[in-house]
Amino acid sequence: MNLKEKKCKPCSGEEEALKGDEIQVLFRQLAEGWEVLDDKKIRKTFSFDNFRESMDFAQKIADIADEEDHHPDLCVHYSNVEVELSTHKIGGLSENDFILAAKIDNL
Repeated sequence: MNLKEKKCKPCSGEEEALKGDEIQVLFRQLAEGWEVLDDKKIRKTFSFDNFRESMDFAQKIADIADEEDHHPDLCVHYSNVEVELSTHKIGGLSENDFILAAKIDNL
């Protein structure tokens, strides 16, 4: 099953954050443009023609995040939206971050 078809699982906070090879296996399944930051976050910037399009995209992300109960950090600029994902409870990356990234790419 590919990432965009999966559902985020609740995190208790006792799980281990993903490491090196585990991150790379999931990272290779994402669309181009994502970057891994210190093995603790993934980030991508999406570009648009204007502020309205940026805000519409951010709202679509918010809707998916609520459905998945996994919420990214968003920074909206006039013509782009920067998305950062990590699992705060474990201080690093979990499969949920990659699932949500794939669903965002699917927008």
